[in-house]
Amino acid sequence: MTTWMRRLSDHYERMRHGFPDDELMILFDIDGTILDSRYMIRHALKSYDREHGTAWFAGLAVENVTVSETQVETLLESMNIGGALKADVLAWYARRCWTPESILRSHRPFTGVMDVIRWFKIQPRTHVALNTGRPEAIRGETLRSLNDIGREYRVDFPGEHLFMNRRGWGLGVVEAKPEGIRHFRAAGYRVIAFVDNEPENLRVVAEMEDSEEILLLHASTIFRSKRAELPERTVAGQVYDITELVPEKALPRHVQLVWHGVNDAADLKHFLASAVAWAECDVRLDSDGGRVVLRDDSFEDLPPHPGEPLLRLEEILESFRESGKSLKLDLKENGRLLDRVVDLLKEGGLPDDRLWFNGMVEVLRERGFRKLAATFPGAVIQCPVDFLVPLILAAPSKALAVLDAFHGWGVNRFSINWKAPEKRKILAKLERWGYELNIYNVPDLQAFLKAVLLLPRSVTSDFNFPKWNYYGHGPGPRRELSPRSGVRAAGHPA
Repeated sequence: MTTWMRRLSDHYERMRHGFPDDELMILFDIDGTILDSRYMIRHALKSYDREHGTAWFAGLAVENVTVSETQVETLLESMNIGGALKADVLAWYARRCWTPESILRSHRPFTGVMDVIRWFKIQPRTHVALNTGRPEAIRGETLRSLNDIGREYRVDFPGEHLFMNRRGWGLGVVEAKPEGIRHFRAAGYRVIAFVDNEPENLRVVAEMEDSEEILLLHASTIFRSKRAELPERTVAGQVYDITELVPEKALPRHVQLVWHGVNDAADLKHFLASAVAWAECDVRLDSDGGRVVLRDDSFEDLPPHPGEPLLRLEEILESFRESGKSLKLDLKENGRLLDRVVDLLKEGGLPDDRLWFNGMVEVLRERGFRKLAATFPGAVIQCPVDFLVPLILAAPSKALAVLDAFHGWGVNRFSINWKAPEKRKILAKLERWGYELNIYNVPDLQAFLKAVLLLPRSVTSDFNFPKWNYYGHGPGPRRELSPRSGVRAAGHPA
């Protein structure tokens, strides 16, 4: 079954192809569509307890809130709160739910929605705007809260892309939706999709003239109006799944993609058949110290098992030359390994711009980085800087001094773990400092797309993405059957 995000992806592609020079726009409602209103309701009710020294809502979990922000009376009745107490709570809620403090502290986005918005915002001639029933009176608080939430995802909402209800609290919300569409059309945008959680809002948009090209998307979360009001052509969904929205062919081309752990014949075959340009191979000297082989684990930590086939670096260079692919080497040792790798690559015939070296600072040290930079001046020279993350966040000037020292050794790209805290802040700082960033240890397709949306210079992943027919396994011993190549992984005959 085609999901609503896949339908949105297909519709966007058709509209982009049909109107290549137009400014396309996707419209989102806010409450119940981008923001999970249950958090705001719970926050306002719990503030009643805090102010009055009561415990009526002490056990109220988000999951227990099953009404929209305009149906709190129904929630109170389901909790057996009635009479004068209900009236007092409702009056408190009406005063507090839209205060600046409540708006800024209680708003939470639905999982994945900011990634979806970010995706469209980085597309050429594509815009995301907000069409909300909130009144103009809270424009400032609305923009501040949404931009505060969006900052983590590198999403911003400019004021000119926010259309608000001009009538007042709770008045004419349904009528405001087509007015918003006409407003943005008059500003020169082609509105191609409208996302809202209220069926009646989707109905009035469907009844507009010239609305046939607007894809109607129902965020099937919590809504007040009847589902029967949904237009027949509406597509409904609950999960903002970025993996359903973004096809492989639409990935940003200026982000370099690296297939991690290409250390055996099966993964090499998969990589060479893929559209991925870079392969990362782990290299070290074999147990006899005479050959450069592809292996992640050291021979001391994991001795070779009988018959383990080890690819040699010189063996794979021909495949890279002939295929036009590019090679990233993760150097696990210094000294003789580095010298031997340099000799092999000099003989191998790959140009500098198709070479990339990664090594830990404590492994390659200054001598190693300087030698690589001097020998291959056009290559990427990279080191992980996860150990600097606390310093980057707490003492950026000191962190910058360390990075500048590494740059003086020849390092021209830095790498951080996808699991690093506040990686988006780190990316922003490195960009301001003029340094390129690689994100590595990206485990699955969803995380991969989230990493790509940040637009670092490169992303390194195992490419174990069955949805895209990629079956990379990453480093370490192989034990699985590789479904793409039809051969067993290293150490197991076909």
